Amino acid sequence: MAVRQRSRTKNGEGRATRPGCYHRAVSRVSRRGVLKCVAAAPVVLAAALSAPHSKAAGIAGMTVVLDPGHNAIADASINQQVPNGRGGTKPCNTSGTAAGNGYPEHAFTWAVTNLVADNLRGMNVNVDLTRSDDNSVGPCIDDRAARANAAHPDAIVSIHADGGPPSGHGFHVNYSSPPLNDAQQGPTMQLANAMRSALIAEGFPPSNYIGSDGLYGRADLAGLNLAQYPAVLVELGNMKNAEDAATMESADGRARYATAVTKGIVAYLQARAG
Repeated sequence: MAVRQRSRTKNGEGRATRPGCYHRAVSRVSRRGVLKCVAAAPVVLAAALSAPHSKAAGIAGMTVVLDPGHNAIADASINQQVPNGRGGTKPCNTSGTAAGNGYPEHAFTWAVTNLVADNLRGMNVNVDLTRSDDNSVGPCIDDRAARANAAHPDAIVSIHADGGPPSGHGFHVNYSSPPLNDAQQGPTMQLANAMRSALIAEGFPPSNYIGSDGLYGRADLAGLNLAQYPAVLVELGNMKNAEDAATMESADGRARYATAVTKGIVAYLQARAG
């Protein structure tokens, strides 16, 4: 991560930045806490969600906010400036990226998010979504963060797909770095680690073009900066890569992504509850 990378600008939440250091962020958590979050994930991944709607012990009644990235309609209103969470502003949103055949990110994130929501609701987890449909404008990124915080959730997960170089493939889990509050420190890193472990266990490789081993600390993502609760933004793959795009375009592929994200959330919730 010593190499300067250019983060993608497709989602209105990126520009050239110095990547955050995973090891530096984790050092804010006690060693015991780090070991707990890494060790807890395999137990959950082996037992919980052997069937998508199986009951996972200890998490019924907990609350998760899911943010399906972007929106179906991108008019001039998405260019208005909104707070970025670090004293500046940035555009309300963007239209997102798309696969080579035109399959749009907003449709992919909407489909996967709803599958994850169904899985979690089947375990009696309360689920809120930051947008209610896939045929309108908005909400802006700061409004999404406000809605998420208002739910007082146990976790916030924003679901996206990247628009990186065609040769690049794999997922990366973004987190706020440097952290701006206690929730963005230990709890968020536990959530990020659980999500990474779940995606790898489901057979998805970490990104080979951005971040470090599937994790990427950033200061330029407003939704993460504004979060008052543990929050990550997951780029599930690269829509500009033919292999990743083919997975995203298939119903089976979207179901696999949803299963992995669900497992990551459940692993985190059980670790926190236990």
